[in-house]
Amino acid sequence: MTLLCADVGNSHTVLGLLDRGEVLAHWRVASDERRTADEWAIVVRSLLRETSLEHALSGVALCATVPAVLHEWRDMLDRSFAGLPQVIVEPGVRTGIRLRTDNPREVGADRIVNSLAAAELYGGPAIVVDFGTATTFDVVDARGDYVGGAIAPGIDISLEALGRRGAQLRKVELMRPRSVIAKNTVEALQSGMVFGFASQVDGLVERMTAELGVAPGDVHVIATGGLAPVVVDECRTLTHHQPWLTLLGLELVFDRNVE
Repeated sequence: MTLLCADVGNSHTVLGLLDRGEVLAHWRVASDERRTADEWAIVVRSLLRETSLEHALSGVALCATVPAVLHEWRDMLDRSFAGLPQVIVEPGVRTGIRLRTDNPREVGADRIVNSLAAAELYGGPAIVVDFGTATTFDVVDARGDYVGGAIAPGIDISLEALGRRGAQLRKVELMRPRSVIAKNTVEALQSGMVFGFASQVDGLVERMTAELGVAPGDVHVIATGGLAPVVVDECRTLTHHQPWLTLLGLELVFDRNVE
């Protein structure tokens, strides 16, 4: 079974071909809200042609946090992949994870999928740290229930904001500087971004672990998202790095909804 999974985020869309937990191919493209259904069809079809699996698809699984892009994807799937089983993660779709929050409908589809994958692949309690446009923290308890989380500004948009609002600052390459105490402006920005965000992650994870009432060694902390490689090696609380966590979760949701 070859499944096309798509995670439509605010900045980027990650696509992958999966077969029973194995990522056979993957791509990352811009989530351009101006792109039409026809343009998305061209993008997806051209990516699939790079593989030998274009005609071996058995279904499509999708989660999206951008309503305008989701609308175009629905249209594209109806016209270009009409013969395939399709699962879009939204209210009414079976995920197998209970949402113990004030308003479950407020929880983003990608956060639900990440939490499901964490619970299934690693077990609870677990904390997922997704480094994207925003840095999100999602918590699964020992029973595998989603119990909440936190949202912080993402690394990239924080750096972009500094470049826009700081008269003598500019956007720099996101990479580890030589030291925490920087000797120039470029490395000072890099230090603040890399080590600052690593400390933020460690601080929030430690607080969440304490609030769960478990020992630090008893919780799985999984990093995912496009910007995770920037800080993952600087975070002492992370226990796993799984870049395809959302895609793996989409495959799990698809299996729960398509017989």
